[in-house]
Amino acid sequence: MSLSNLAMDLAISSGPLARRFSRSVLIAHGARRVWVGGDAPVVVQSMTNTDTADVIGTAIQIKELARAGSELVRITVDRPEAAAAVALIREQVDKMEIDVPLVGDFHYNGHT
Repeated sequence: MSLSNLAMDLAISSGPLARRFSRSVLIAHGARRVWVGGDAPVVVQSMTNTDTADVIGTAIQIKELARAGSELVRITVDRPEAAAAVALIREQVDKMEIDVPLVGDFHYNGHT
């Protein structure tokens, strides 16, 4: 049995997953409004795997993810250079006319 068949078998035999209670949160940018949590439907989201300090590379990847169907895109912020790049990334994504909310996955608190 292949791994994908096994996964399908397990999904069918276990039935639908129970959702745990959570509050709804609105994530928005421009005209795009995305609700997560609560009774909202599951949101398609992705995370970049670029160096966030690479503004152009990260912006291009965000554009590709949004065009592939991501309703929001996460970026990691793990050091001062990445934190400084966030506003520049947003600016570049806006210049590309890509209306997708960005969510920061922060591992950096500004302390040295």
